[in-house]
Amino acid sequence: MKRKTIISGFSKLSREEKMEKMGELTGSAEQIKAKLDSFRLQNTEQQNLLDEISENTLANFYLPFGVAPNFLINDHLYHIPMVIEESSVIAAASRSAKFWARHGGFNAQVVSVVKSGQVHFIWKGETNKLHNLLPELKFDLFRASQELTINMRKRGGGIQNIELIDLSDKMENYYQLHVTFDTADSMGANFINSCLEKIAQQTKHFFKHYEGLSDVERECEVIMSILSNYTPDCLVECSVECSLDELDNIHPGISGKEFASRFQKASKIAELDIYRATTHNKGIFNGIDAVALATGNDFRAIEANGHAYASKTGKYKSLSKASISDKRFHYQVKMPLSLGTVGGLTSLHPLAKFGLELLGKPSAKELMMITAAAGLANNFGALRSLITTGIQKGHMKMHLTNLLNALKADYEEKKQALEYFAHKTVSYNEVETFINSLRTKLQ
Repeated sequence: MKRKTIISGFSKLSREEKMEKMGELTGSAEQIKAKLDSFRLQNTEQQNLLDEISENTLANFYLPFGVAPNFLINDHLYHIPMVIEESSVIAAASRSAKFWARHGGFNAQVVSVVKSGQVHFIWKGETNKLHNLLPELKFDLFRASQELTINMRKRGGGIQNIELIDLSDKMENYYQLHVTFDTADSMGANFINSCLEKIAQQTKHFFKHYEGLSDVERECEVIMSILSNYTPDCLVECSVECSLDELDNIHPGISGKEFASRFQKASKIAELDIYRATTHNKGIFNGIDAVALATGNDFRAIEANGHAYASKTGKYKSLSKASISDKRFHYQVKMPLSLGTVGGLTSLHPLAKFGLELLGKPSAKELMMITAAAGLANNFGALRSLITTGIQKGHMKMHLTNLLNALKADYEEKKQALEYFAHKTVSYNEVETFINSLRTKLQ
């Protein structure tokens, strides 16, 4: 039966009181407290910091912090931090990185770093008159926002442009002010939103006090002002390439030419079929999200951005592409990545700070290239498995330890299971049967 109890004032309760409330729902307050307390840090200062990062915090939810070593990117070697619960992701990234480090490494470049936001408003005057007012409005808005942008401008960023977008044919009297930004090394969400809210206020003020407007034209209804997580002009490219001969030993029994041909066809399928494209791009985000988490970046915004970009033609497609020319194999990804290395969790969260230190304290542009390389590496590793051994063989081998832990296997049982399944297919049923057989022998 579903509970219908509404909890009022929950955020104002102490942590102990919140746990008591949770206990009332489950009938086990003491067990809840014991379990949640076991996941809190002994370091009080750091725990208090984590508590204040979010709302209504009761404990910490741990995810493994790992490293994928040997990424040679633009002739610089990186050991990339990754936070993810799926062991095969880091294994695939590491395997791909090691292979490409021996074949020229990853080549990456940042194409552009423009981010944007909109002020959405209703104005009931003539469209031509609004366009005529735009130069004066823009001047007023840049001047009004100078105080907010002064520090960002010192770092080379700031507001780049303000454009008027007429959407009155789609919704009556609806317009946008489309504002573009350069946020330097910060992700810039708070900066952008603060600027947009100031621009929204000043826009209303501009129309209200502009001489010569009718009463109707003086009214500007701002619906909302907010950044966009779609940043098609904050782009990074990353690629790998080698001769077909260099692929000869990538998998036993398959020549480099055959491997490249099958790989290219698999990549092409992800361009043609949305079902495959979705899973294909998920493989890219396995690497990208893991780096984003490890460096304190917003993986949800990154995902939304990437999937929107994959649909920019009106059809959802793969973000990476393989090609063969002049007996050379080429694989690349081109996608938007809005990342930051200052502000937010990047400096607050101790492990996010360490993740950036491990990368040599990169700039935002450098982190874009590193993250894109991680995504391409995971994607390459996934397709490599798909066109050779199949995805489950390697994935389930890595998942074996998780299955053993779920079955509460002890050290000796794990040791025997790892030996037994070294060259066998791994499935939950097979592992469970094997562990039960070991336990039966001991009875």
